[in-house]
Amino acid sequence: MIHEVDEALRSLLSEQVLGETGAEVAFEAPTREWVARRSGAPAVNVFLYDVREDLKRRQLGRRTETDDRGRPVELREPSRWYTLSYLVTAWTARPQDEHRLLSLLLAGLVGEDRLPPARLTGSLAELGLAVPVSVALPPTENRALADVWSALGGELKPSLDVVVTAPLALRGRPAGPLVSDGLELRTVDRTDGTEGTRGSERRRARYEDAPEGRTAPAPDAAPTLGSRRVRGTAAGGSTPGAVRR
Repeated sequence: MIHEVDEALRSLLSEQVLGETGAEVAFEAPTREWVARRSGAPAVNVFLYDVREDLKRRQLGRRTETDDRGRPVELREPSRWYTLSYLVTAWTARPQDEHRLLSLLLAGLVGEDRLPPARLTGSLAELGLAVPVSVALPPTENRALADVWSALGGELKPSLDVVVTAPLALRGRPAGPLVSDGLELRTVDRTDGTEGTRGSERRRARYEDAPEGRTAPAPDAAPTLGSRRVRGTAAGGSTPGAVRR
């Protein structure tokens, strides 16, 4: 998912925002070594410095994916959402040109409250969900850009804080097979209070239609649920343990 957001940002910046400036879009960390390797051509650096889950968007439950015949084939959890924070800087030979590039970036990104759907690829395109994007919002207490520059070992530089909130599709689990066996109940009659048994019976759930690939129980194999044993005088001379339907 992260690389798909990178590609969407690269496409948006290079083809739509920067236009004819000819500025290169790079995703490397803007360290002193990277600056030393630059050729001097104008560049825009888009450095991913923070990834964390947006807990406010977490959802519970799961959905069942079915095939063409309506049979469950997969259980899938809701997507998780993550905020990807990018440090965007402009690099040219003169500060005035850098500020001009930053102005283009700010104007182009402020007008986009989400990444354009046409620029989404891979899983982001398959999910079909809006991918919000914000630019230059006041940083929270736990995201100080000065600390990022200190960690990079470079000098503080004008930058834009671009935050993309993207969904991550979780892997689904195969759904179990449909239940095709009925519940079988075995009972033992011990009404005489002795250790021996006077009789026993079996009950099986009744199926109107046998499941595909199986046969229904034979009529004389075992009484089905819904039948009862007749005991005592109610038996009317019938054989003990007989079953009346």
